[in-house]
Amino acid sequence: MRDRKGSPVGGSKLFDLFQTDSMIQSEDDLPTGSGGIGLSATASPGYYSDRNPTSTGPSPYSLSPWNPVAVSPFAKSPWAYLPLLSDEAADPSATGLVGSFVREEGHVYSLASAGDILYTGSDSRNIRVWKGRRELSGFKSSSGLVKAIVIAGDRIFTGHQDGKIRIWKTSSKNPAVHRRVGTLPRLKDLLKSSIDPSSYVQVRRHRNVVWLRHFDAVSCLSLDEEAGILYSGSWDKTVKVWRISDSKCLESIKAHDDAVNAVATGFGGLLFTGSADGTAKVWRREAAGKGGATRHVLVQMLLRQESAVTSVAVSEATGLVYCGSSDGEVNYWRWQGWWRQLEHGGKLRGHRMAVLCLAAAGRLVVSGSADKTLCVWRREATGGGGWDHKKLAVLAGHQGPIKCLAVEEEDDSQSGAVIAAPGGPRYMVYSGSLDKSVKVWRVLEREATAGATPVRRLAEARDGKLGRSPLRAGDGGAGAPTGEAATTRAREHTCEDLACLICTS
Repeated sequence: MRDRKGSPVGGSKLFDLFQTDSMIQSEDDLPTGSGGIGLSATASPGYYSDRNPTSTGPSPYSLSPWNPVAVSPFAKSPWAYLPLLSDEAADPSATGLVGSFVREEGHVYSLASAGDILYTGSDSRNIRVWKGRRELSGFKSSSGLVKAIVIAGDRIFTGHQDGKIRIWKTSSKNPAVHRRVGTLPRLKDLLKSSIDPSSYVQVRRHRNVVWLRHFDAVSCLSLDEEAGILYSGSWDKTVKVWRISDSKCLESIKAHDDAVNAVATGFGGLLFTGSADGTAKVWRREAAGKGGATRHVLVQMLLRQESAVTSVAVSEATGLVYCGSSDGEVNYWRWQGWWRQLEHGGKLRGHRMAVLCLAAAGRLVVSGSADKTLCVWRREATGGGGWDHKKLAVLAGHQGPIKCLAVEEEDDSQSGAVIAAPGGPRYMVYSGSLDKSVKVWRVLEREATAGATPVRRLAEARDGKLGRSPLRAGDGGAGAPTGEAATTRAREHTCEDLACLICTS
């Protein structure tokens, strides 16, 4: 175990585990009681909300634009003056901004959507729940900022800075109430492993830990619903495999030589991982002995470069895999099912700074960057059986690096039917940023038909002057920025200005 001054000589590993492991000392390992962690002041006294009368200081809700009597803390931001596409006079076939969620409580590091429900996580340790672009509820973890969120039915898995994965469940009676129902790894599994010397692995000089837990931040999560398996990637360079049915850790993969930044699943049992070591890898899952144990075998190296791989997205509908990098590029591969291999298709170049997140749905892929913009691309077939991507739009408006994304096909909230639009399927894009806000965008898969507006022009107020729209079309053409707007965009922060946020995220 780790070298510690003043530790008892000859102390057992079990004693050392309890005395030095802050993860086990966390209150998350204690019984939650019948109430769990919910919304009331008694159930979650640390949750800062307008619903909690015991909170000290002004409520963050009083600063939110959803409060009609309050002044937004981002009143001077350009996007605060945008005419929203949710307005009655807005063109329903336009691509653009629908709304924003603002909370003065921390950078937004993670989000996940399921239908009209959106979960957002930040470094405040709060997980907020939104429905119909209104706050529905929230719940709070005892420690560890929320770096990743995935949804599996009525359960929500959250990955945290403290190396834990917490499991929350939605109440069947009240969808606004959430309670913690478990933590990965389970306390009893940690205790059992702690008394077995073979369960320890050396992670650093003078430090050993049990193999089934992450000893550094959980940076990403991915769910294989068909197999009932959850994957977690960590800054400790490993990927761990969890069986959802009983919360058992099936395997720990020594995946990379540096922090694992992204994991994704697809194509019937394949795992895709990206790392700060500049590599992106493909693993195949195999059964290994009794008890449902798994073994993941490296089958292909997609990338080996100097720039860190920051994000991975899989689009099984189009047979494509995308990897974003810190150099601002997005590489993509096409799945060749008969070879069970991925063929490199090219690169998407649309950002000036690191690509921090990716999301894919239908024929669209959306990339979010440290340059504060989102690029929307559509996959298109070309002559001779090839394929290419067309940039549909660049969405600007965030005041900080965009850290997380989610895409949902828009449907009728009452009937559940997909909305038919002149430009084909419509998608809702959610983007979380280090500017402490989440934005909601509407994006069409295709340009609108004749007579409709494919890209809506929005007025921008900056220093009391109207400039060009922060929403522009692909490179060149009528949507390209000119004049004062181009000069304004040139005054973006440099990498040095954002390094402290990006490097520590």
